[in-house]
Amino acid sequence: MQTSTVADPFHQRLHHIAASGLVGGLSSETAQTSGMRRLEAISGRSVGAEHLWMGQTHVPAATSSGDHHHGESETAIYVVSGHPVFVFLDTDAEPPVERRIETSPGDYVFVPPYVPHREENPDPSEEAVVVIARTTQEAIVVNLDSLG
Repeated sequence: MQTSTVADPFHQRLHHIAASGLVGGLSSETAQTSGMRRLEAISGRSVGAEHLWMGQTHVPAATSSGDHHHGESETAIYVVSGHPVFVFLDTDAEPPVERRIETSPGDYVFVPPYVPHREENPDPSEEAVVVIARTTQEAIVVNLDSLG
């Protein structure tokens, strides 16, 4: 476990990241997957976080992201707006089958490390927006050709 190098952990400053200060979009500074846009707020790079990455993901209307996983990161997702669908391969089923988790604003989703998945936004007119927290200080994104 990494230990903090801060001499006085009780007297550090707080960091405020305004919505206008999020990093990402089409820049190479935040890892991206086709069909979605990730915006970085809290990370090792932005505030010196040692064990956390947090930001937003936007999936346009009638769009599916590419298949991907987040390596060693555990990922927690909070649905802000829209009705995104999270798709993964259920390998406990025989034969393996794609499972779909349909969500609404206020819902949470947990994605374990290394689990391939994708986000879909079936709504024809509304963008889906989620807040993401990960257990690594940078966004690990491994884009895949398929869920299997």
